[in-house]
Amino acid sequence: MLMAAVCHAGPQALTITTIKQDPYMMSKDTQLEGYCMDLLTELAKKLGFKYKIQLVKDGAYGRPDERGQWNGMIGEVIRGEADLAVAPLTLTAIREKVVEFSKPFMQTGISFILRKDLAAEESELFCFLSPFSTETWVGILVAYLVTAVCICIVARLSPCEWSEPDTEDNSFTLLHSLWYTAGALALQGAGPHPKAFSGRVIGAIWWFFAVVLLASYFANLSTMRQSDKTHVSIQTFEDLANQDVIEYGTLSASSSMMFFKNSNNPLYRRIYENMERRKSFVSSLDEGVRRAQEGNYAFIGESVSLDLAVSRYCNLIRGSDVIGMRGFGIVGPLGSTIMKNISVTILQLSESGELDFLRNKWWASSCVVQGVPESKVQPHSLKGLFVVLGLGLGSGIFLALLELISKSRKGAKEQKKNCCSVLSAELSQRLGSSSTQKTQETTDKSKA
Repeated sequence: MLMAAVCHAGPQALTITTIKQDPYMMSKDTQLEGYCMDLLTELAKKLGFKYKIQLVKDGAYGRPDERGQWNGMIGEVIRGEADLAVAPLTLTAIREKVVEFSKPFMQTGISFILRKDLAAEESELFCFLSPFSTETWVGILVAYLVTAVCICIVARLSPCEWSEPDTEDNSFTLLHSLWYTAGALALQGAGPHPKAFSGRVIGAIWWFFAVVLLASYFANLSTMRQSDKTHVSIQTFEDLANQDVIEYGTLSASSSMMFFKNSNNPLYRRIYENMERRKSFVSSLDEGVRRAQEGNYAFIGESVSLDLAVSRYCNLIRGSDVIGMRGFGIVGPLGSTIMKNISVTILQLSESGELDFLRNKWWASSCVVQGVPESKVQPHSLKGLFVVLGLGLGSGIFLALLELISKSRKGAKEQKKNCCSVLSAELSQRLGSSSTQKTQETTDKSKA
C-alpha cells in the first residue's frame, strides 16, 4: 500500500484513502496539501482522532462492475482497507446503499465552460469605439492637435500665406486650424484652404492620414460585426441545445454523462443524444478545458471543477445554468460510529465560515490569458501612418521656413540690411510681436 503521507500516526490511527485531484489533494515535496487536506486537519483537531493517509491503489473514485464489485475509494472502504475516504466524492443513491456519507462539505452541480468570445455579452454603450484601442484613439487625438498647431504655425511663417503681417490679419488662426483639420477627418472641406505650398503639403498629408484612418476604422468595424454574426450567444443549457455551431461534450463514463443519459427531461436527453452522435466526449478534465480554450467547444462538467478552470484561465467563462445539484461528502463504512460526529463538525465548519474560507483559499483566481483573439487595432498597426504624418508635418514647417528665408533675403537686398536681422524681424512679427507693435502704434496715434 502506497503511503503518501502520515499525520498523527499511532496504534489507533484511522486509515484515510484519498485521490490526487487539484486542488483537493496535491503533492508538495513529500507531503500532501489541498482543500481536503485542510478539511481533514480541521476534523481531526475538533474530533481528536489520529490518522494516516494512503492514495487509492487503482486511482478511481468508485463504481460497481457487472458483478456488483466496487472499485476505487468506495471499494476500499467497503472491504475495510480504509476507515474513511476524504475526497470530492459525489453523494449518489447507488453509493449511499453501500457506504455511509457525511453531510456535504461542498455543493456542486453540472454546468459548462466555453471561451468568452463565444458567450453572450451585453453590447457596450460606446461599442463604436471598439475598432481602435484606447492607445490608438489617444494617438489620433494627439495627431489632430499637433497637425492643427503645425498648420497655424506654417500659415504664420509662410509669406505666401500671410504676406503683409503689418496690415492684414492672418486667416489661419488656431481656431480655424482646428476646424480645418476636423473637417478633413469628416471628409468635409472646411475653407479657406491653404494657399502656400508648405500649407498645402501639410493639408495633403493630413487628408491622406484621414482617408487611411477612416478606411481602417470602417474595415475593422465591419469585420467585428461579421465576427459577431458568426458567434452564437450561449448562456444556458437550452441555448447550448438549440444550436449546432458549437460542439459540446463531457467526461466519458462520468456522473455528468449519466445524468444526461438517464434524465427524463427532453432537453437533457437531446443534449446526451447530440454528444453520443458526435462522439464529443473527452477522456479527462484537462482535455475538456483544453478544447474549450481552443474554441468552438463547450465542456460540461462539475461546476466546482469548472470554477477552478475559470479562475486559472481568463479566456474561459462558466455558463449561468447549474443543474443536477449534488454534494461532496466524506465516506465511511455502513454503521460507522464516527460518521455522525463528522457530519456535525462539517455543519459547524460551514456555519462558522471555515468552509467558505477554504473554498476561497484554494479557488483563488490566478488566471492566465491564452488564445484570446485581439480584435482592436493596436497603435503599432497604424505606426507607419503616424510616421508618414510626422514626416509631412516636418516637411511643411521646413518649406515654410524656406519660403520665409527667401523673402527675407530679397528684403535684405532691397533694404541693404543684414539677412539675419530681417529674418529675425519677420519672425518676431509673425509669431506674436506684431500685435504688440500694432497696439503701441494705435496708442501713439490716439495720444497725438
